[in-house]
Amino acid sequence: MPVRTPLGSAGRDYALQDDRNEQDVVYAIVKAGGRQEKVSVGDVIFVNRIQGEVGSSIELAPVMLVDGEKVKTGAKELDKVTVSAEILGDAKGPKIHILKYKNKTGYTKRQGHRQSLTRLKITGIK
Repeated sequence: MPVRTPLGSAGRDYALQDDRNEQDVVYAIVKAGGRQEKVSVGDVIFVNRIQGEVGSSIELAPVMLVDGEKVKTGAKELDKVTVSAEILGDAKGPKIHILKYKNKTGYTKRQGHRQSLTRLKITGIK
């Protein structure tokens, strides 16, 4: 299982350290919920809300595939590639506080927002 460890003095940069050989690594960059995510089999990711029932399977559109030393980015090559995922459930993102204030008028407005998310587990890259 991959382990994320901090690198650098700031602690904000993370590198994925793994005991697997680079030739055995298979991962894909997929489009999901308006963003692009780097995924491999077994990963659990959060994407913007996707309609579907818990336990159902969906397919994500790959943008790039890395299979060992081979990299596929062309549209014709990626038509043959499927990335399947299982919906694990819905969640909410962190609370965002919004405060609008105008000086000398007494105008203050407070809002909050929590993004609706869906948890996905990547089940296969073929």
